[in-house]
Amino acid sequence: MVVASHYPHIETDEKGTLRIGASRYEVIHLASEHFHHGWSAEELLRQHADLRPEEVYAALAYFYDHYEAMVAQMQAFNERGKARLQDQTLTREQLLKRLGKAQG
Repeated sequence: MVVASHYPHIETDEKGTLRIGASRYEVIHLASEHFHHGWSAEELLRQHADLRPEEVYAALAYFYDHYEAMVAQMQAFNERGKARLQDQTLTREQLLKRLGKAQG
């Protein structure tokens, strides 16, 4: 028997991004904090006081129901960030000079 999963507090926006209701919070954001920082549902609620417990638990349920795909998405995001850093051609001094904060 196949049971369809439904996450009542998760919506997909016009770009296809999973969000907690109509809020600014993406499911991947809460999942990343849980996965990378080890934050429990209670800590997520403390850090994001505008969320309700049922919203955080829905995000975590979705994360664990789609664990491999979401971890792969997090890893891909991290790899893109590393690649952008490696493509950086300006030195720290050049960046500071652009900001008008050149040292010495």
